[in-house]
Amino acid sequence: MIKWIIAAEITFWIVIIAGLFARYIMKWKKTSILLLLLTPLIDLALIALTVVDLKNGAIATTAHGISVIYIGVSIAYGKTMIAWADEKFQTWILKRPSTKQTLFGIEKGKHELKMWLRHLVSFAIGSVMFWAIISFVGTESTEAIRGIWKTWSIVLLIDGAISLSYILFPKKAIS
Repeated sequence: MIKWIIAAEITFWIVIIAGLFARYIMKWKKTSILLLLLTPLIDLALIALTVVDLKNGAIATTAHGISVIYIGVSIAYGKTMIAWADEKFQTWILKRPSTKQTLFGIEKGKHELKMWLRHLVSFAIGSVMFWAIISFVGTESTEAIRGIWKTWSIVLLIDGAISLSYILFPKKAIS
């Protein structure tokens, strides 16, 4: 299962890079949009492989749980990841100056809370998928998935506390 997760991740980034290459180097805007729209299909293929693997009798492993997390993260952070890749492509490949600004104070806190909300959305999507898979496949072979979900729940709470700390203790600009 881990090989499918790695293959999905590699394919995801190849498609994004190909989309950015098509947009900026080849000037094929429609092709770039099509390529970037393929990323959700990669996610669907991965979740389908996970479900088929488990339905065919595989005992759930950490890799199965990670594949579900991958889907939730990809859906919730997909636009953000593509925007990050776009900015890096322009800076590294096209040698354009970075437009990204370092955030401080309440703006940094708002950004961190916004990113935590994305994490929460990711967790909600992943949770629905975790429990749907457990219901569909059965509970005998899915203990690892439950364990991954519990661990992710703790990570979400820790991330929330850290994100909130940026509001309570704002980061000051270095002069």
